[in-house]
Amino acid sequence: MKKEKSGIVRYIILGAVFVAVSLIYIFRLINLQVAGQDYYSMTSPIRERTRTVRIQAMRGEIFDRNGKPLVTNDYSWEIQFDYGSFPRNSGERNDVVVSTLKMIEERGFGESLKEPTYTPFDVEVADTGELRFSFNAEFEDTSRYEKFTKLAADIGVKEDMTADEAAAKFLSRYGIVDGEGIYLYGLHDSARLFLYRLDMELSDFSPDSPYTIVTGVDVPMISALEESIGRGISPFRKYERVFHYPGYASHILGRIGRITADNAEYYTSEGYPIDAMVGTSGVEYSFEEYLHGTDGEMLITEDTFGNVISTEVTKEPKAGCDVYLTIDINTQMAAEDALYRNIEEVRMNSAGEGTHTGEDCFSGALTALDIKTGEVLALASCPTYNLATFSEDLPGLLEDKNSPMLNRALEGTFQPGSTFKIGMAVGALDSGVIDENTLIKDEGVYELDGFQIRCWIYLNYHLTHGWMNVTDAIQESCNYFFFEVGRRMTIEKMNDYSKSFGLGLPTGIELNEKTGILAGPEYVEENDLRAWSGGDTLQAAIGQSYNLFTPLQISAYISTVVNDGTRYAAHLLSRVTEYGTGAVVLEKQPEALSTRKIKEGVREIVLGAMKRVIEDGSVKEIFEGFPITIGGKTGTAQVSVTKSDNAIFTAFAPFDDPEIVVTSVLEHGSTGANAGRCVRDLIGHYYSVDMNAAAEETADDDAD
Repeated sequence: MKKEKSGIVRYIILGAVFVAVSLIYIFRLINLQVAGQDYYSMTSPIRERTRTVRIQAMRGEIFDRNGKPLVTNDYSWEIQFDYGSFPRNSGERNDVVVSTLKMIEERGFGESLKEPTYTPFDVEVADTGELRFSFNAEFEDTSRYEKFTKLAADIGVKEDMTADEAAAKFLSRYGIVDGEGIYLYGLHDSARLFLYRLDMELSDFSPDSPYTIVTGVDVPMISALEESIGRGISPFRKYERVFHYPGYASHILGRIGRITADNAEYYTSEGYPIDAMVGTSGVEYSFEEYLHGTDGEMLITEDTFGNVISTEVTKEPKAGCDVYLTIDINTQMAAEDALYRNIEEVRMNSAGEGTHTGEDCFSGALTALDIKTGEVLALASCPTYNLATFSEDLPGLLEDKNSPMLNRALEGTFQPGSTFKIGMAVGALDSGVIDENTLIKDEGVYELDGFQIRCWIYLNYHLTHGWMNVTDAIQESCNYFFFEVGRRMTIEKMNDYSKSFGLGLPTGIELNEKTGILAGPEYVEENDLRAWSGGDTLQAAIGQSYNLFTPLQISAYISTVVNDGTRYAAHLLSRVTEYGTGAVVLEKQPEALSTRKIKEGVREIVLGAMKRVIEDGSVKEIFEGFPITIGGKTGTAQVSVTKSDNAIFTAFAPFDDPEIVVTSVLEHGSTGANAGRCVRDLIGHYYSVDMNAAAEETADDDAD
């Protein structure tokens, strides 16, 4: 019995020893695999990893026809959060963000911080000492909305949740609150941290897309951040657009901005990174294919602690090309200044509020074309804006009732008034409807199929022009004469000639433009308007009815008439050159869009009549003493019984060998003659006329 008991004890002791040994081995194994990990990590060879970052290519620069810089690049430093070395732990990420923000503000760069403006939440510190969240109503219109809704659904945000409830999900996701919902970084820091962390995620923060936190920093700031924080931040040298003539040519040059949701698919398919800066308007947009560069790539090798071991450029960045425009910046500035002065003079010389004599004239456009090539020499729109301060000025620009961001030279459409009579005269003479000796008697009131319409002189003074030939009718701008000419021509023939002159058609310019409206049966049918009548033809014949054209179209139309029927494409591009070398990549050549052979002698008759408008017509006083012989035509178009009429004036110079055509439109400028001053001043500038001397000579002649 004793022997049996001792055997059992022995088994118990052996079992206990076995269990103890097993526990020792298990403990040792755990120690080797978990607790001893740091030791073996330290004593084992340091692991390396590689990542590829983008090297930003320089954007091409913009110059005028003479090589004067209009838009160039300037360079500055910015600090980015670098995904490759950014901590993976939420708490450590938050520490980096908060510490970086504080250091930037302490060193005086707070105003240069990138604000996370495109987030779905607004946040404020409530009086109760809590954060209060609300949804940003404008966020739905941004390119990030779809991404946010998917992200929100993934973390359990329901559609019926309040902003506070939805925000709580993100606060927890980013480790800004603990398990009890207590803020870990103080209310102010937590609010900012929430917005930045969400902005980073919605910005596709990734190895290929670093997150810019501050711009315009200096080297000491960079050094301080690297020494204090180090991991997760990276300095980046970037370029910014510099405008050498701020406030001028703004509608022409345009702006650059981030890719938007509307065009993201196109640009990404072209190889652009999603955060690329692209042209959004003007030349920057239209010549994006030349101006944009191709980004390069750099391979970065790091150790497990984010320390850079080596770098290698695997793809060199390629700068964009430089673009040279057809405008001369001095001529452009002269055009804008002349237009602004003319508008002010009209208001100053008006008879006062409610008189409809130009007291409500605040806006207009002025365009200049090279007749022989179609080159755009100037495009002025008033009021305008300053590209250099656009972001700060934007709220005021949007509220301005005079719409300063509207490019009236290309996107403003206006009735041409009596400037339309030039094309009518050419068409009537060329088609044989009239000749230079045809006489038509102005009887004041013209009747057709029960429709009555008055000549302007009868309407205003109860007088008539009497017997008129085509030259007299152009000089005196006789409506009655052109009512009869329009009836004889028919609307079909009128529009056939109008189209050959480019009215109602694209001018060819590379910027966005409106093509205007050419009145006629075709237009009313397409727009389900009432049937075209004979009365409509009479109104169309003097540039009214539905006729609406841009100032540049009017310049192009007059240029075609002066060119004896050859219509050149208007264009702003002069040439494209390689960045840095100046090698010509593309040189723009004049392009004839159409040619209509006009019967011999017609051009001379019409241009001669336009010369008489200047010398003996309503603008005689404005051009008296002007040393360059020119031809021109006024136009006045009623827009409302409660406002002054629009004023239009177009002219070409010099008369004997025309080179330039200039057109001005003053909204509510009252009379066509009022629009002549800026045209005169621009032509004077173009030919280096001493306008003060010309004015003094005119004054001396008047004294004699």
